[in-house]
Amino acid sequence: MSDLIRLDDVRKVYRMGSEEVGALDGVSLSFAEGSFWAFMGPSGSGKSTLLNLLGCLDRPTSGSYLLEGRDVSEFDDDELSELRLRRLGFIFQSFNLIPQLSVRENIELPLFYLGWEEEDSAARAEELAEKVGLGNRLAHRPTELSGGQQQRVAIARSLANDPAVLLADEPTGNLDTATSKQIMELLVELNAGGKTILMVTHEAEIAAYTRSQLHLRDGKIQAIEGERG
Repeated sequence: MSDLIRLDDVRKVYRMGSEEVGALDGVSLSFAEGSFWAFMGPSGSGKSTLLNLLGCLDRPTSGSYLLEGRDVSEFDDDELSELRLRRLGFIFQSFNLIPQLSVRENIELPLFYLGWEEEDSAARAEELAEKVGLGNRLAHRPTELSGGQQQRVAIARSLANDPAVLLADEPTGNLDTATSKQIMELLVELNAGGKTILMVTHEAEIAAYTRSQLHLRDGKIQAIEGERG
């Protein structure tokens, strides 16, 4: 597996009034294409900050972040927005579906912004809905679905643009144990198909589904378990 992402001495400092709060402190790490990582650590360890930086939702204070060989830490806001739209997929704890839209329309949303033709977009949504086991729910609204089904829609939406990386922030946090297992099995299946997944979780039983675990504390790497790279 080749390196998809490389971080070199990444630091993130937040200014809160006259105070500076260090969230990441000199993180150097690479993530291989096709890898599946869990980011773990106590509250304030830096795991969510790391995911936000990798998702181009924030910038490092110093250090470099290379994605597919490009130093995205140098990108301006427009370039970061374009990168998020074309190369990244996001899965959130709270699903972040638009309640007024159908399953099909929620899945199609990234493709609308990418300028896809309506017919192609509809076909892609149907393909992805089938992939996550919701091919018979395309006309339903999110409020007509269970939590697990809503998260499946969110996963399908995250795949619409065929991203280089899926970034998942506590994707099972609002789900019961049985549904969490189903969602994680779906993510394992996607990873087995070659998709790179980086996930924040505080649950060891959820992290056990991944192939690598990164443990953070006070913004520093404390330990790495499983496969490296």
